[in-house]
Amino acid sequence: MHRRNFVKVSAATGAALMLNPLSTFAISASTKKIKVALVGTGSRGSSLWGTTLRQSFADTIEFVVLSDIIPGRLNFVKGLLGVDCPVFTNYDEMLRKTKPDYVMVTTMDSTHDEMIVKALNAGFNVITEKPMTTDEVKCKRILDAEKRSGKKVTVTFNYRHAVHNMRLKELLAENRVGDIVSVDFNWYLNTYHGADYFRRWHALTAKGGSLWIHKATHHFDLLNWWLNSEPVEVMAYGSLDFYGKNNAFRGTKCRGCQHQSKCDYYYDITKNQRYVDLYVKNEQYDGYFRDGCVWRNEIDIFDKMSAQIKYANGVIANYSLTTYSPYEGWQIAFNGKKGRIETWEDIPYLQKINTDQAKRHSTEMSNSDDAIEGDANEIFVMDNLKKDFDIYNIPRIRGGHGGGDIRMLRRIFTDTNDNPQNVMAGTREGAMSILIGVAARKSIKEKRPVKISELTDLIPKAKSF
Repeated sequence: MHRRNFVKVSAATGAALMLNPLSTFAISASTKKIKVALVGTGSRGSSLWGTTLRQSFADTIEFVVLSDIIPGRLNFVKGLLGVDCPVFTNYDEMLRKTKPDYVMVTTMDSTHDEMIVKALNAGFNVITEKPMTTDEVKCKRILDAEKRSGKKVTVTFNYRHAVHNMRLKELLAENRVGDIVSVDFNWYLNTYHGADYFRRWHALTAKGGSLWIHKATHHFDLLNWWLNSEPVEVMAYGSLDFYGKNNAFRGTKCRGCQHQSKCDYYYDITKNQRYVDLYVKNEQYDGYFRDGCVWRNEIDIFDKMSAQIKYANGVIANYSLTTYSPYEGWQIAFNGKKGRIETWEDIPYLQKINTDQAKRHSTEMSNSDDAIEGDANEIFVMDNLKKDFDIYNIPRIRGGHGGGDIRMLRRIFTDTNDNPQNVMAGTREGAMSILIGVAARKSIKEKRPVKISELTDLIPKAKSF
């Protein structure tokens, strides 16, 4: 019998969670807008936390201040957003002179702790981009400051809010395949997306914490949330085998590089006017090249990574991240005592779809939220003792982290009581996510398993909630 005879459409997720969320999730009427301060006006800050908020939540939020160390970028983003508010290059001065309801931190990862702690100490609630921070010392600073101040930090794990991921969480919570004993989780970055990390400041551990932190924080948080448990030990492997010094030629940046005609990874930033305005026109302030050479010697992060994570509830998770794949996608399998749950996104040989990878990356970075008509992600649920299995079809949403971006913003700013499956995350979730990455770095360096208890005084919970 053909497998599609066993298809079940996900009723629990429902059309309300899948299609047209801005019409479904109505913005609550209020005479008083939420006052927000945007700190960091680079690509992420000016897009999701800038234009998307401005366009989709104009009735709910008001930008009362913008802050960045780069004055040229500040002025550009102020015009881009069409706001009339003060701008500050001095963060301390901004905290003294303004009174936002939320300070939104979207600066370089390594500076998150400074921005968060200062905002908490000044009496403000904070919304921060992931990762919460880049090492265990900074993590403790944030946890202590939040406890001391009585204020709240929201860590924005947008992938939790994606429709596909939410439905997977529901099935796991229903205990469909019994107690989970192991997980296989593989994430693939295509050469458009993967290479881009090696052009940017993310290529330096001191700035981004490595991809164990900056990128994998998404994936470790999903694991923690899906499993409803926290990590206790990590054994990891990693190396820099492809980018960085692994090429016969290199330069400082792509513009003007003598090797551009023979470099498969040449990137013409001048074709992206937004990046020109955000970065190229402001290089005189900080010397940062957004089109840095992916082969430069200073790159010190791993481009291939693998880890085994032991959880407090006994689950063993096997994780890998590849940064130079021909396609962008991921696949995961949860092995339970009664069966197996398996799903994936954008694996060509499983979906038989030949996707334009450049276009895929561009769309993913957008905040569009439309489902792709007639297309779906599949979740397989299999019983150990039965021939038949169920397939749950989840409408595929391409942009904005699988539709997670806009749903997360709605839960932060409008429907604050909507928290299904504890989807909203705070400092503890932010800590447990980055601590896996910190433990992985330490494991590779010291060639041994690393316990989470070596890094923090937080005691891992067998059940997170």
